[in-house]
Amino acid sequence: MAKTYIEKSLFLQFFGDKPKFRIIDFLLENDLRDFTKTEIAKGAGLSWASLFSYWEDMEKKRIVKVARTVGRVKLYQLNAKSPLVMLLQNIEMTLIKEAADEEEEEQGMKIKVKARAKSR
Repeated sequence: MAKTYIEKSLFLQFFGDKPKFRIIDFLLENDLRDFTKTEIAKGAGLSWASLFSYWEDMEKKRIVKVARTVGRVKLYQLNAKSPLVMLLQNIEMTLIKEAADEEEEEQGMKIKVKARAKSR
């Protein structure tokens, strides 16, 4: 099942909780799947009208692409070949790595503090 918009991701914390970034964040988190526009709007926590107001620009900038068509329904995903999408993916991975490093450092400090307390 696709991850839906529940809380602010590292990506949204960095770029801001704006509709366009919610769309990109949802698609980054679910990059191996394709979705209808309605599914993207729901997953990003947006109304269909909000999605619609940003969609044309995202297609023009080749951020999203039609992955396949089923009958008359178009399914979309991030355009993995787009230099802009690649940059956004790299930024997301850097944010994740930094958060993991910070968490690891905090856990290491907690362990050291507990060890000192036990030795006294």
